[in-house]
Amino acid sequence: MILRTATRQDLPAVIALLTDEDEVTDPATVQVDEAYARAFAAVDTDARNELLVLDEGDGTVLGCLQLTYIPGLGRRGEERALIEAVRVRADRRGGGLGRDLLTRAVERARGRGCTLVQLTSHKRRTEAHRFYASLGFARSHDGFKLPL
Repeated sequence: MILRTATRQDLPAVIALLTDEDEVTDPATVQVDEAYARAFAAVDTDARNELLVLDEGDGTVLGCLQLTYIPGLGRRGEERALIEAVRVRADRRGGGLGRDLLTRAVERARGRGCTLVQLTSHKRRTEAHRFYASLGFARSHDGFKLPL
């Protein structure tokens, strides 16, 4: 498996993973509209963001996540990483791909000098919570969101 930065060509596969996490959606059926294209361009050109894909080796995207590096004054100015939009294709779960994806992302953050990796997960994703805990992530905070 290859972990690499997503390209514009990967966008339909990434959208397919994010749109329906319980089914396998054929990326060829995914419409990449202007909003998705604009969002991808913003992530792709921002040095503090990486959209990463797990590639089977033939260009087939089996998983994805977004890794954002956050500078701050908290923790004595140490940089932290935020992991979001973690997905593994539904028909390939349970075989270690998610573990591989997250482990490599954490190593990228460590290699960049980050001293903390954080992520959030929707409350309904209880299996994902067990998975994150198995990787050493601890529930330490309650998160809050305000739709604008």
